[in-house]
Amino acid sequence: MSPLAQVLALPVRAYRLLLSPWVGHGCRYQPTCSVYALDALERHGALKGGWLAARRILSCHPWGGSGYDPVPGADPEHDRRPRG
Repeated sequence: MSPLAQVLALPVRAYRLLLSPWVGHGCRYQPTCSVYALDALERHGALKGGWLAARRILSCHPWGGSGYDPVPGADPEHDRRPRG
């Protein structure tokens, strides 16, 4: 993970350590948004990974999506499926 990606991962790790136990396990997605963010930063670096993580977190609301949504490149079988 690049140094900038490591810096961007710090708030995610802090959330997982400090807030997640109190908030509960109600994530709409699998993997959870925090796991997705860390995986995106690891696989794609700070810029693209940060963008993917932000987009995912912003879609986590009652009218957003849900279900299985891995980071692009994490599940080649899922990446090949047609969208829509």
